[in-house]
Amino acid sequence: MSPSGRPRPLSLMFLLGMGMASERINCPSRCSCQYLEVNCTGQQLQNFPAAIPLDTRQLILAANNISYLPAVELSFLADLVYLDCRKNLLGDDLDFTFIGVAKLVYLDLSFNNLTQVTFSTFSHLLSLVVLKISDNPSLVAIEKDAFTNNTWLRHLDVSRTGLTFLDTSTVRDLPNLRFLGLSDNLWHCNCSFLDFITWMTESNVHFPDADNITCYTPEGLRALKMPAVEAQLHFNCLTQLHKQDYIFLCLIGFCIFFAGTVAAWLAGVCAVIYKVHTSKGEEGEKEEED
Repeated sequence: MSPSGRPRPLSLMFLLGMGMASERINCPSRCSCQYLEVNCTGQQLQNFPAAIPLDTRQLILAANNISYLPAVELSFLADLVYLDCRKNLLGDDLDFTFIGVAKLVYLDLSFNNLTQVTFSTFSHLLSLVVLKISDNPSLVAIEKDAFTNNTWLRHLDVSRTGLTFLDTSTVRDLPNLRFLGLSDNLWHCNCSFLDFITWMTESNVHFPDADNITCYTPEGLRALKMPAVEAQLHFNCLTQLHKQDYIFLCLIGFCIFFAGTVAAWLAGVCAVIYKVHTSKGEEGEKEEED
């Protein structure tokens, strides 16, 4: 019956019933589903959930024990724009995992076991705006061209990882980057890192938790904040020579000395030969005159 007391049309009741049944049937086990959203937070899932509705736009898998994201199953979710996988066991190789979810705008992989980020990890996510890969203590390497295709990337967080170095071009060439998390990493503030620190001072990017963006090594710069350490690095790198620099200069000096010695010897030999030749010529002329 309708609220007015009139019988509800059977067709409408049938459609509503079918919609509710469809929602219950298509929702993965131990997950909750709303319109275009699947939420499986904290369900101790070991594997990627099955039977996710193909029109899902938002998928939340936070706080589970998932160690693998199947690229094929993900590719069925072609309309996915939001994927939250924080606090799982994802690690090792994620290359080509997201090849079928090109519309993805938000991706959270924080609190996992990622070890590296290569060009093939996120290269297919052309619409990506927010990427969180913080709190991955095993993450020690990000290739310099890892985000080349992610030109819409606005928010990037690599805080609290095992990173010691980040190539300047990795982030400098992102035209829309506005937020970059770098805190509590093991940054190695040597001369190779000076270019990155200089970029930090000149860019318009916001660095949250800036008080915890500090050098970890070398010992003399430990706990000093970046980019305040830039001046000291400029002095150390541009006015002081390292052991290998002295070795190089010694080798150059030896090569110059050796080359000079050989050149002088050859000049002397040529002079002697010339003198001998001219003296023989003079003797020959005197004999002819006699």
